[in-house]
Amino acid sequence: MLKKFASDALGISDIGKIIKREDFDKTQSDDYVLSEDGEKIHFLIKSKTDEYCFTNRALIHLDGEKASSSKRNLYRYDYYKHPISNVSIETAGTIDLDLEIKFTMGNHAFSVDIDKKEGEAIADLYKSLLAISHIQDEGKRIIDSAEKSLSTARELIANNRFHDNDISDEFKQTTSFAFEWFNDHYNANTRKDFGEVFSKYIQN
Repeated sequence: MLKKFASDALGISDIGKIIKREDFDKTQSDDYVLSEDGEKIHFLIKSKTDEYCFTNRALIHLDGEKASSSKRNLYRYDYYKHPISNVSIETAGTIDLDLEIKFTMGNHAFSVDIDKKEGEAIADLYKSLLAISHIQDEGKRIIDSAEKSLSTARELIANNRFHDNDISDEFKQTTSFAFEWFNDHYNANTRKDFGEVFSKYIQN
């Protein structure tokens, strides 16, 4: 009991290590990367129980219940489905052996303990996640504005309809245009691949 308390106090209960690029293929996460579709690993943290694998398209989390068990639960969080927010770092204290990087993906909050010797590399990950969150925020703002514009245009058409036209044809034309217009804006502003962002900030 005392040993466990000391481990928690010092932050050594399950400290993650950053895996080198040349060792990515030695991890379990590598088996679940969609390499056939161009997905690549850019950053990988491994602890006794978990793996946090950041690819250009998603976070792949291998969640282990305890260090003594080989069982893992696999979760995948695609960036475009689970926007990143609340990115922060809790630096190590005087006696701490670890630091924490914290972030939220959609409704899922993460807090990952890392050896404080890896502070420089974690700063690179922090910058990457923060940059992705900014891109996603701007994309959402544009999509929201496009949706509001479309709603306004729809109301104007409804209030100024030419009754001598065929309503069914007019309805088809309007809905078809609206779908294509909004779909174009969604695709243009919903980014799914952030490889360039990771390449810019990840230096290891």
